[in-house]
Amino acid sequence: MIEITKNIIIPDGELLFTFSRSSGPGGQNVNKVSSRVALRFDVANSPSLTDHQKKQILSKLKTRINKNGILRIICQKYRTQNANRVEVVKRFKILMQNTLKHTRPRKKTSVPKTVIKRRIEDKKRKSQLKQERSEKTSWDE
Repeated sequence: MIEITKNIIIPDGELLFTFSRSSGPGGQNVNKVSSRVALRFDVANSPSLTDHQKKQILSKLKTRINKNGILRIICQKYRTQNANRVEVVKRFKILMQNTLKHTRPRKKTSVPKTVIKRRIEDKKRKSQLKQERSEKTSWDE
């Protein structure tokens, strides 16, 4: 069982693991060992999630979810299948926690009048300084 939050626990039966050969260098075992792990989770048909949570996941992770509502995460970082499996479960847990985290909507604020006034005064001061530097004096002629 994977505990996403205190209220959300996803049983191992809802996760489907598939194994395949990893790409890249790997030495003598590269063509024999299936160390790449792909985790599949059916978001649309999961009994562990509420309808609101499903909608939230489907909208926030729409680039990672296929048209059937299945989330797929792949790991081929390590040379062993077990290490990749642990890593893919860890990634899944972090992804779900970040997706289901409640974020407060941003309140629109306006720039305070004092800040605008200070910026304009600074611009005038800088402009005055540059004008004083560029004025020609009698010895320049």
